[in-house]
This record gives sequence, structure tokens and C-alpha cells, in this order.
Amino acid sequence: MDCNRARTKDPGEWLQTCPDFSQPLAEQLVEWFLNWEPDLAESIKWNMLCFSGRKLVCGLSACQHHLGITFFRGTELPDPMNLFVPGSEGNTNIRSLRVTSLDDVNRAALRELLHAAVALDADPTIPPAPKVKRQPWPVPPFFKQALAAKQNRAAAAGFKKLSPSCQREYLVWLSMAKRPETRARRLAETLAALRAGRKWAQRRAA
Repeated sequence: MDCNRARTKDPGEWLQTCPDFSQPLAEQLVEWFLNWEPDLAESIKWNMLCFSGRKLVCGLSACQHHLGITFFRGTELPDPMNLFVPGSEGNTNIRSLRVTSLDDVNRAALRELLHAAVALDADPTIPPAPKVKRQPWPVPPFFKQALAAKQNRAAAAGFKKLSPSCQREYLVWLSMAKRPETRARRLAETLAALRAGRKWAQRRAA
């Protein structure tokens, strides 16, 4: 089960059918969010558990190996603790966080981020910021070299077929690898996924 596959339109059932890894994370985040902002309404959109005020405020994506938290006007929010994932802003106002352990969550900072998002949504005098086109993410040299290799022609073709935003997901992920062994593992995983025509979120699909 990947985080993009539709499961249900019922918030309660959505929680019950989350992947084993992210289910306890999702349950705790839902409890926190509704305690911090009890007036938020729950709904399911794009297989995300979304929280709304006047409009969509934020949402949770329950994946196999992490829980994603999306703020729909994230580019307009203060983030002094750098909670947002680099490169997650897209060509929209959306910005995201990833949670793999509750121990690593800066609860106070996340609470302030949610409060700011709700306050922004509640103020009808502040229109959403206009979309800002991002600068292209640089292609890591080791990935460029791999795609140029004869044995990786299928992977190169698969990468070329992806939309710029889908390409960027791979490029950011590869660029964030610091250790040589991590870089090698991610490169191998990326090439295999691209040969199979899979996007980044589906890269581990069987």
C-alpha cells in the first residue's frame, strides 16, 4: 500500500487502514491537531486525511515508511525551526514535513505552525500568495553520469517522461544523501524504479 492509493472517504476508516508503520504516527498527530485546534473539520481528499477551517489547512499522508504532513499555504507560514522538508514547496503554496518517529517531532514548533496555519486560513482579508515558479533543482553529477550510461537507457527514458515536479522529487531525494553508501543505495533504487516507470512515491512498489 502506498500513500497515494485511495482507500476510503471515511476519516475513521482511513486511520484504521493506514500502513502499520505510519498508523500510530497518524493517530497521535490527529489527536494533537484536534486538541490544538478543535474547530477543524476532517475529510479525505487525494487519500489524505485533511483538516479544514474556511478552506483546507493541512493534511496527513500515511505511507509505508513515514507520515507526511502537508500545509496547503505553507509558503506563507513562519518556520523558524526549519520543520519543512527542503524542496517541498512545489509550484504551489504547499510545504510538507515528514515524520518517522514521534520522538523526533518538535511538538511545540509543530503546534505553533498549526496555529499560524489556522489563523491564516481564518482571515479572509489575506488572499493566498501567488504561485512562484521554482528554479530547477540541479541534477547531481553522479545521477547525470548514471543516466548517461548505456545500460541505463531505459531509466533515462523513464526519467525524461516524468513531469518536472516528479523529476524534482527524485533529484531532491538523491541530493539529500550524504554518505556514499546511502547515495549508492538511493541511486540503485532510483534507476530500478525509473526503468519500471514509477514515480518517487511508488519507487518501492513490487
